[in-house]
Amino acid sequence: MTPRLLTERLELTTYVPADEEEFVALFQDGRVSRWMGDGVSAAAEDRALFRRIFTDVYPRERFDVWAVRLRTAPGIVGHAEIKPTRESGGHEIVYALAPALWGRGLGTELATALVGYGFGPLGLRAVHATVAAENDASSRLLRRIGFRWVRDLTEDDGSTTRLLTRSRGETAPEEAPGP
Repeated sequence: MTPRLLTERLELTTYVPADEEEFVALFQDGRVSRWMGDGVSAAAEDRALFRRIFTDVYPRERFDVWAVRLRTAPGIVGHAEIKPTRESGGHEIVYALAPALWGRGLGTELATALVGYGFGPLGLRAVHATVAAENDASSRLLRRIGFRWVRDLTEDDGSTTRLLTRSRGETAPEEAPGP
């Protein structure tokens, strides 16, 4: 069962059905979905994805997925996951925040919580992340918290995605070298 996680300013909880509209709004925002999956999908696809959380992900305990909330305000401000992926050969963190909250250190707080959960309760030896080559902000954030570039992946559309990894006990300089 996906546990509740708390950081200084964030609360990560399981989704509830009443979260659907805010989930869809987050994923329909092109500034967010640009960096997730294949970009903006039809709202109906995002609704189907939301329903699969309740019909497949949670009941079968496939992986952990959270609604991200500010501890001081109601509503969803982001989305987070940690799940096994073929591309990484291990567990990958996935995170997104509403653009109104960008630049406040909340992404770092969120990603750090996911890494801590991976190394702590999940007992992982390494945590991975994939980032579009053009997503400089996310790449810098991940390097700041100890991720290092491993390799580039070429997507079906010809774009490049970077695979970054942080190993348990490994520390990295504030800005690790890499592409």
